[in-house]
Amino acid sequence: MSFQGYLKTIKEKTGLEPGDFRNKAEEKHFTENGLLRPEVKAGEIVSWLKNDYDLGHGHSMAIYALLKGIKNENSQ
Repeated sequence: MSFQGYLKTIKEKTGLEPGDFRNKAEEKHFTENGLLRPEVKAGEIVSWLKNDYDLGHGHSMAIYALLKGIKNENSQ
């Protein structure tokens, strides 16, 4: 699945856009000033998204990649 495919499926399942997840990550103190805090590990993000949004591992890792800055909304 392409990165855009992951984002589309996440939006369909949760109703949330990438920016919404950025805001929610900031509220949960996973990020600070839009940047993922260095001590936050991928597993924490995956657990959060699985528990709160019922996302699977791959979809959660897509959000992690956004939060980490590895990918952005325009990545393929």
